This record gives sequence, structure tokens and C-alpha cells, in this order.
Amino acid sequence: MCEQHFLRFVTDAEAEIEVLPWGPHAWLARAGLTDSKLLQLVRVKMPPKKSHAFHRHPCMEELLYFVEGRAEQWVGPEKRILRAGEVAHVPMNEVHGTYNVFDEPVIFLAVLSPAVIDGPALIDVSQDEPWRSIRGAK
Repeated sequence: MCEQHFLRFVTDAEAEIEVLPWGPHAWLARAGLTDSKLLQLVRVKMPPKKSHAFHRHPCMEELLYFVEGRAEQWVGPEKRILRAGEVAHVPMNEVHGTYNVFDEPVIFLAVLSPAVIDGPALIDVSQDEPWRSIRGAK
């Protein structure tokens, strides 16, 4: 039986890069890369005018820590403009979305827990009401 080797230290060179429509993701900790079972960490660089539209994680909670720039962050029906040094907590299965409505990129870290789940990691609800039209509501 082969022993699987997991990283205990992850550099930029070892990060797993995933290119998604809302920006490149540098995975720094997740199952398979590290021996993490409870935590995942990803650094996202979201270009101007991009978004990770309304979605939910049925089996995970999330912390979003903003490193650089700013973004329109939604958690449920509440919206805030978050900047470097600020955090949003997203409870398990809560609808949320990150919208870079600004002219400069935003960089944030997402911590998701647990790292190992049964079922889908993400469910897009951006075309469901009220999420489809809530950003246009006054």
C-alpha cells in the first residue's frame, strides 16, 4: 500500500491553481494537498467587474478575509462594502455573493470548513428569486 504524502508547508509554487470565471483561486490548504479534514484555505484574486454570484455551501461555513481592494459582499439579504482587514462570516447553507463593482482587483482569503464533505460543495442560486433581482432593489 502506498503512503500518500501531504504538504505541511505550502508555498506559492505548490499552491493548486484553479481558474474560475470570477478569478484565479490559489488553493493553499485542502484535502489532497494537505492532510486537512476540517479546514480549507483559498486565495482569490477577483478582477474588476467580476463576481462570485449568489450561491450557498450546504455543508460548509465560510470566512472571507479581505486582503487588498474592496468588494460588495452579501450575506443573506445584508450587503456591506468590505475592505482590507475586514471579514464576513457565512453560516452553513447561507446564501452569499461577492461582487467586485470597483475598478481595481480585490484579493481575499476564503476559509471553508469542513474540508471533507458529502454532497455538493456549492449550489448556485443567482438565477433564483429573490437573489436574481435583490441587487437592483432599492
